[in-house]
Amino acid sequence: MSTVQEQVPPENAAEVTGRDVQRLRPGAVGLVGVLFMAFATAAPITAMTGNVPIAVGYGNGVSAPAGFVFATIVLTIFTVGYVAMARHITATGAFYGFISHGLGRVVGMASGFLATLAYVVFEASLIGIFASFAKTTVALYHGPSVSWIVYAVIGIVVIGVLGYFDISVSGKILGVFLVSEVIILSLLGLSVIVKGGGPDGMMWGSLNPAKAFSAAPTDTKAGVVGSAAIGLFFAFWSWVGFETTAVYGEESRNPKKIVPRATMIAVIGLGVFYVIISWLTLAGNGAARAIAVSRGSTGNSFDMFYALTEQNLGTWAKDVYETLVVTGSFACALAFHNTASRYLYAFGREGVVPPLGRTHAKHKSPYVASVVQTIITALITFGFFFLQKPTKAAPDVAYVHLYGLMAIMGTMALLIVQTVCSVAVIWYFHVGKNHPETANWWRTFLAPLIAALGMAYVVYLLFSNLSFAAGAASGSPVYTAIPYVVAGAFVLGLGYSLFLKYRSPATFELAGRMVLKESHER
Repeated sequence: MSTVQEQVPPENAAEVTGRDVQRLRPGAVGLVGVLFMAFATAAPITAMTGNVPIAVGYGNGVSAPAGFVFATIVLTIFTVGYVAMARHITATGAFYGFISHGLGRVVGMASGFLATLAYVVFEASLIGIFASFAKTTVALYHGPSVSWIVYAVIGIVVIGVLGYFDISVSGKILGVFLVSEVIILSLLGLSVIVKGGGPDGMMWGSLNPAKAFSAAPTDTKAGVVGSAAIGLFFAFWSWVGFETTAVYGEESRNPKKIVPRATMIAVIGLGVFYVIISWLTLAGNGAARAIAVSRGSTGNSFDMFYALTEQNLGTWAKDVYETLVVTGSFACALAFHNTASRYLYAFGREGVVPPLGRTHAKHKSPYVASVVQTIITALITFGFFFLQKPTKAAPDVAYVHLYGLMAIMGTMALLIVQTVCSVAVIWYFHVGKNHPETANWWRTFLAPLIAALGMAYVVYLLFSNLSFAAGAASGSPVYTAIPYVVAGAFVLGLGYSLFLKYRSPATFELAGRMVLKESHER
């Protein structure tokens, strides 16, 4: 047990000094471990294989890499203010804690509910694509033909078991998968460079940031209309997870240094990697072939990567790539499970939902929250299996519906939270006048302001093109419910925080403000 102490000035802090609380294992992961968590949550091979074909075929077209350049710029600017907060606040709830300190407990809890919704459904989303990839890959090697739900259940159970143990166990597993992903994608990129590109050369123009808002060509016969907004949405969706570095602050060896450093390395590292891989894959295919394949000319839009890998590196590389897509999506689901569990745990430890705040006596893991997260993921997954029937336009329920719709819901929620968090940074340092030694015109004012405007614009684009983003899944009742679920989570958080304010003032005072001084100063 450890003592919670004030981390912010008394007028902004909850009176929690001397209170004994459950806690996670201190010093369980270092810089490399936190980076593995963040990179695995972003899932490079899943992001590239799953999102680039959509961006090319239905979004920015040959300017898809420019969309990734734009996202890199916006998210890097966002990170400037985000890490400024991380230097002073070590909170397992991350966004929940940051926004509570910046804009108050009511907005903090509402944003915390929204962030929790995002990470909770992200695991279900990744279980969907994992099951889809696993079924396809097993069939490729002439394995047994079983329903996707079998692979989904296997993934959920294994992740649930890993979430029960010490976080370092997950970190080692994620590290192995991540390194393998990066190696195969890097080999693919190098092969394109060695060959001097494809039929159109290196296609340098696709990197021009000014073209990020251009759209893929319209195909009237096929009824396909390009939308730059879709390309930008899937670019931003590819990054989701980099910000989870702050969630592991309490379990890292030196939060004040590790979390800011890991977050900046993650966002810039992912950005450079995504831009290069999307550009080289596009160049390797050539403009015409890339658009045609991404729109289904070969029967599988993933052939933008699969066929190019086989062509440039050989059949062995294609087989390895397809296997790593399965393990990569599993690793991503595991990383999101860890994040969601810690958000649920943060609410529990502060008394908002008390049963969730239990720490395992031996492993120091948030085991109760982990079990609850596993149950929620199973319910969502089985809900899609039993209630969402395959259609002619969308025969793969696991990929099109479970993965696609939960990804849209989660990304919408998270982009809103990131926008609010940017405002909270400005408020915390310049209105609340906290830590003047850190406050700076660029770091804590202009950068978060630009980030808030950029994020808000992407949210607007997503709302404006929601049916396009959902594609064949737009006929699902879940699609119709997405905006209402997102708005409902925020309103529920507002209502519950006000309820606590009047019915349980002590719990309200602690909401979003619990910072373990020992963890922060480690």
